[in-house]
Amino acid sequence: MTEQAYEKKDILSDQYADGKAAKVWEMYIGSKQVRTANYKSFICQLLRSHNCKRVLDVACGTGVDSIMLLEEGFKVISTDASDQMLKYALKERWNRRKEAEFDNWVIEEANWLTLQNDLEDVKGCPEEGFDAVVCLGNSFAHLLDFDGDQRGQRLALKNFCSLIKPGGILIVDHRNYDEILRTGKPPLGKNVLYMGQRITDINCSNMYVNGKPYMTTFNYTMDVSTYVKDESKKAKWFSDDGKEHFRLSYYPHRVVDFVSLLRQVFGPEAKHSIFGDFKPIDEIECPTYFMHVIKKTIS
Repeated sequence: MTEQAYEKKDILSDQYADGKAAKVWEMYIGSKQVRTANYKSFICQLLRSHNCKRVLDVACGTGVDSIMLLEEGFKVISTDASDQMLKYALKERWNRRKEAEFDNWVIEEANWLTLQNDLEDVKGCPEEGFDAVVCLGNSFAHLLDFDGDQRGQRLALKNFCSLIKPGGILIVDHRNYDEILRTGKPPLGKNVLYMGQRITDINCSNMYVNGKPYMTTFNYTMDVSTYVKDESKKAKWFSDDGKEHFRLSYYPHRVVDFVSLLRQVFGPEAKHSIFGDFKPIDEIECPTYFMHVIKKTIS
């Protein structure tokens, strides 16, 4: 691994740390109360089909998935490594504190690499484990391979697995990086996850280290003109022309390699399914997102 790649470790530890990216991301996803109909239906039916009631959202961010699950009757504990992202979830909890499910909503700052320790004394964590752990919105790809052997990613998945009860499931998704690495650009098509309408352009670049894909960086251009026109909402970092640019970097998980990573952690006998844009993988040619569902074996 090159020195340059190691230097990125500190830069990318929390890409939302300055608050700007967190705010822009909040605008990108659109309303927290509205998910795409297919997304909401798929996730909730999937959880119910596995009799899941208690869910750990390990990529809470601004709270969009946790809020959806709470509104659908699931008991949710939410974590994220970014305090800047969590402040939006905490604000939503406060605003809806008169609703019992939101008053009881547990939100904690936690790191995937130390997740067990971070949640050790958190009230509400079931001793036998959660029915499901969810890591959605291409979030897992934020964890880069700093050591060159995916040990950090493997550790994160082990920590997820340790918090799932026997027979419970992990739901984790990622972009179609196979296509992104092949073409150098994201797959075309409507955003299947979010309802936000502000993105006007996305371009990407792929970084290789010793011939191996190391990092994919997305450069987003957003139209925030309706936001900055309201002086009461205008933040110091937004430009007057209503165009905003932000950049996020990810580890480009190929499907075959990610399946191997999951099987290393959950075991070769674990039941594993892959979906593309909410359809069985053999029913879609080039999805924008892949979603993995893997079941923890019962000893």
